[in-house]
Amino acid sequence: MPDLGRTLIFLGLLLVVVGGIVLGLNRLNLPVGRLPGDLNWRGRGWSVSFPIATSIVISVVLSLILWAVGRLRR
Repeated sequence: MPDLGRTLIFLGLLLVVVGGIVLGLNRLNLPVGRLPGDLNWRGRGWSVSFPIATSIVISVVLSLILWAVGRLRR
């Protein structure tokens, strides 16, 4: 059970860090979530967002970072 607690704390801290990065990118006026290919619908009292292009960009960047870390470990 202590492993579950540590995992939850780690995931919580990871979410805080990712949230801070997203807020920092928004302050730098980078178009996170507003790229061409990100879908947004707004109605009266509701909104739906599908950041498809942003997800692809983040995936490519993380893949490159993890690839570089893997190469450095060899």
